[in-house]
Amino acid sequence: MDLLVRGDGAPNRIMRPFRLFQTIRWLSAAQLSAQLRHRLRGLTESPEAWLARPVPADPGIRWKPPADLLPPGAQANRADALLAGNFTFLNHTEPLGWPPRWAELAVPALWEYNLHYFEYLWALPYAEGRHIALDWIERHTLARGRVGWDPYPVSLRLMNWCGYFYGRHREATQADAPLRASLWASIQLQADWLAAHLEFHLRGNHLLENAAALAACGACFAGERAEAWLRAGLEVLARELPEQVLADGGHFERSPMYQLRVTYVLALLANTGSERAGAVVAEPLAKLRAALGSLCHPDGEIALLNDSAVGIANRPADLVDADSRAGSFALPQTGYYGARSAAGHYVICDAAPIGPDYLPGHAHGDLFSFELSLAGRRVIVDAGVHGYEADAMRSYCRSTRAHNTVEVEGQDQCEFWAAFRVARRGRPRDVLWRERGDGFELGGWHDGYERLPGRPRHRRRFRWHDAGVLLVRDTIRARRPVAVRSRLHLHPDCQLLEVSDRAARVRYPRGECIIAFDGPGALSQEPSVYCPEFGVARDAVALLYESHGATVETGFCVASGAGDLAFDLASGARRGGERYSW
Repeated sequence: MDLLVRGDGAPNRIMRPFRLFQTIRWLSAAQLSAQLRHRLRGLTESPEAWLARPVPADPGIRWKPPADLLPPGAQANRADALLAGNFTFLNHTEPLGWPPRWAELAVPALWEYNLHYFEYLWALPYAEGRHIALDWIERHTLARGRVGWDPYPVSLRLMNWCGYFYGRHREATQADAPLRASLWASIQLQADWLAAHLEFHLRGNHLLENAAALAACGACFAGERAEAWLRAGLEVLARELPEQVLADGGHFERSPMYQLRVTYVLALLANTGSERAGAVVAEPLAKLRAALGSLCHPDGEIALLNDSAVGIANRPADLVDADSRAGSFALPQTGYYGARSAAGHYVICDAAPIGPDYLPGHAHGDLFSFELSLAGRRVIVDAGVHGYEADAMRSYCRSTRAHNTVEVEGQDQCEFWAAFRVARRGRPRDVLWRERGDGFELGGWHDGYERLPGRPRHRRRFRWHDAGVLLVRDTIRARRPVAVRSRLHLHPDCQLLEVSDRAARVRYPRGECIIAFDGPGALSQEPSVYCPEFGVARDAVALLYESHGATVETGFCVASGAGDLAFDLASGARRGGERYSW
């Protein structure tokens, strides 16, 4: 197989069919069939026939949310900016006018999706919200190729329209007969269209959003049509939730950002007042909320594992009570382990599979990576979010070199290609977790590099002490010598005070730490990029420890504190010193 790969690691023309096979072999027959139906329907379906269907009479509203509906996401748009025609999504502002242009925009697809989600509706007073919704209804009618009619934006828009008009502004909407008639005509068309275009070809969070939107619309309205939506949405949710919400409360795509979003959606359904919806979502919602607190740094924001970003979904505090209790945690089905200490230290380690085999699009090359906060401030971080609008940045953020783990022969742990594709992929093996009185131990290995010449295998072991000391040991074994690179990506707010051949002293906003390496190799630094939000790329620095051999055994210790004491502690701990040992 070596002959099928170019020197830079990219597959040549002979390799591409093999890579494609390794990508699609995980899809079920039902998913492949759905992919085929999806593509054929796009060629043969007549939007005009849908528009010609008669509009049923407005059945009225039946939901009675017991509490105010929570607006979705982190709102980046203010009413004054919107009314001036400036729309901001993914940290990028476009002057679209008021009301905006709805189509033929020179923007990335995800940005255009956000325009049609209508989450910004919640920032507008009723009169302006009424105006922009009516404008969309009039000027963005159903037609082939219109982004606003893709199932995913339809799903989010339906939940936002129902929540805004029939929740927050229920009385004004009920008294506004012209608006009510237009809204109902559009909502019933959108919901029927969505029900016929559920994203079974993608599944995952897309299908969950589709089902939740149908259930929300069904709970909102009275009548037979709404009852059919509610029934269809809950049937899909009842099938999907046991798979998507794992036994330990993690979401099966292993992204804290999507965990936040799914928690929000289920909380919305629980608040519709529908007993049937509440019964379906109650248990998975409780699990999601219980696990969510473990996935957050002391700053209250999520860890950036896999495809994740802050500023997209709601803040965790909107959905769960703050939980700052000290102690170790384990989410064994999800694959995330860590601890939170009374001193404000926090560590989270990734021993998770990249995601569902049939849906790895949000995966990163981060097996046995970790993130670390000391004294409440992020110090060692994941590279962050995927850069959808820049292929090069997206590729970097998914790569193994962008994470705090070991890279072998300059290759990724998984074969990432295109924007969301993964061919051969690494898996964690023999993961063992043990809680100790002053922290935890975690260990395991993965087979992500066994596809390479010499079949390298990486084993990593973590030992965390609640005083703010992290020990990590790596063993790489191969049948021939290989190049091994271990990286630690520092937060941009960190400053490297000094670097020697084996240790570095790092200052962060609330203190200092020492990072000391052990084993054959050389320590240096290299540029890094930190992407905590969409469209945000901050310059940073990574520590790089390079080794070479058929058997390579290295390690490092991160010790909170300044001066000689911390250095001696880190240097001793890396070798299994008496105070902080394995």
